[in-house]
Order: sequence, then structure tokens, then C-alpha cells
Amino acid sequence: MRPEEDAFGQALWAFHNGKSGYEIYETDDGDLEVIEIGAYFATYDDWPQFEKDALERVKGRVLDVGCGAGRHSLYLQGKGFDVLGIDISPLAIEVCKLRGLHKAEVMSIDDINYKPNSFDTIIMMGNNFCLLGSFERARSILKIFYDMASEEAIIIAASCDLHMNTEPEILKYIELNKKRGRMGGQFRTRVRFKRYATAWFDYLFTSKGEMEEILEGTGWKASKYMDSGGANYIAIIDKDKGYHSSPKRGI
Repeated sequence: MRPEEDAFGQALWAFHNGKSGYEIYETDDGDLEVIEIGAYFATYDDWPQFEKDALERVKGRVLDVGCGAGRHSLYLQGKGFDVLGIDISPLAIEVCKLRGLHKAEVMSIDDINYKPNSFDTIIMMGNNFCLLGSFERARSILKIFYDMASEEAIIIAASCDLHMNTEPEILKYIELNKKRGRMGGQFRTRVRFKRYATAWFDYLFTSKGEMEEILEGTGWKASKYMDSGGANYIAIIDKDKGYHSSPKRGI
């Protein structure tokens, strides 16, 4: 990632250094949404209960996909877990290290390709299941996750069912996606902060049913959902014991 594209990291860096931090999500239909960056630094006491409940399921060696400012990684590290946080943003990883995360790497989700039996838990908190981007890309990455995870590994994945949303702009975009042959929640977006802007990328919001369609045939299956009381939810995803990985997909 080029420095001028690290808008998310710049926002985290500003907040970490006591300045105003925010991120602007821009979709390709011109809609803008401003989000305060402070939530990425929230401590455990300020987390919603369904997040706390989900992280009670963590076991063994942990990969935090899209670790941001490291709030989940740092909490788990403090509990004694061996945690590796990864993020595409170099400044996000720098913030994580400055905040005390021992293991953090700059890495795109497309480049994840660790050896077999590397992790027992993969967490994708903060709606980071959405980083999988599209139906086919999600399935491809999940198969890689299967190969690099231990036999009893789990994925803890957060997403949001936008079909529950009643905002006219969101519903209009969902209909536009369907006309374009895309999944309803497949948003084409970029993040902006001051003069910085990321490249455009797909961010895939899914209903529980859509998540299950994506998981089918990847070696994973959702065993439990933890609800927020609204559109947000977290899935506990286990390995499918009846699935056999293709030997051609070895790591």
C-alpha cells in the first residue's frame, strides 16, 4: 500500500497521537458516511456483550484478520494467548506495536497463506468477514484458511445483515447491486481521511443465510450465531468434519 493510500492508518495514527480521528466511507454511488475512529481503541468494558461472549470461544494460537488498532489482539494477548495481528495498513500495524502488541504484520487478506496447523482460532471482528469482498473470493480465502488451521480450529466472524436496514440509500444500493449481478451487500467503497484515500475495494455485508451459502463446500460451517439485537451478528464457524481439502491446494 502506498503511503497516500493509507487513509485508515492515518486516521488511527492521528487518534493515537491525541488528534481528531475519523474515517469517511465513500461508496461508488457517491454516498458518504463519517465514522469516528475512537471505537477501534475501545477497551473491553466498552465492548457490546455479544463481542465479549464471542471471544470467550477463542482457543490456542490466534490470527486476528484486519486487526486495526489491535483492541481484540491486545485483549487476547493480555489473557495469555499467542496472537498474530495482520492488517493491510502499515500505520495500523505501527499503532498496534506502539500499543504493545508483540506480533503484528502488514499483510493483505489476499496474501494470507500460512503453513498447515498454524492457528487454532481466526478472528474477523469488527465486521471483518466483509473483507472477503465477494462470493467467489470469500470461498477461495476460506479454503486457504481451512488448510492453514488446526483440525479443531474455529473462525469467529462478525458481519452485518444490511437487508434489515431501512435507510433509503442503503436499500437503493442493494437494488443497484442486484441489477449489476452482484450480491446485495457487496459494496464498492473506499476509505478517506483528510487528503488520503484508499484504493477502491469490495466490502461484502452478508445475512446469515448468505454467509452459510458462502461457507458451503469450503470446509467450514456456522455452528452458532451471537446476535447484537440489531443487524450486526457474530458467527462461530467450525471445521466441517466431512470435508476433504484438495491436495492441489497445498501450502
